[in-house]
Amino acid sequence: MYIFLIVLIIIASLLLILAVLSQHPKGGMAANFGASNQVMGVRQTSDFLERFTWGTAIFIVVVAVAATMFMPSKNIEASKSLIEQNIQRETENVVDVQPADNVEIPALEGTTEEAK
Repeated sequence: MYIFLIVLIIIASLLLILAVLSQHPKGGMAANFGASNQVMGVRQTSDFLERFTWGTAIFIVVVAVAATMFMPSKNIEASKSLIEQNIQRETENVVDVQPADNVEIPALEGTTEEAK
């Protein structure tokens, strides 16, 4: 089921790309010449493409959420263990550095004893 949902997401993504590329820009200099496009039903085509774009985007989000619910548990456990291993490795690499008690910190250049 998980693979099927991933395939649906890929197909919907390709359709979304095609729908966005086939739409006409709504702003800029091309908007001044767009009055002739509203003749003979081109406006209905752009309305359909806009609805199709929104519908496809919503479909991708819903199927992506559903795919996470159907993700095989072995994949979840494997990713968990990798994350836990990385956290453990990072905590082992952290070195606790304590300053020495008798270290003198040099003064900055241009400062005098009076400024302290």
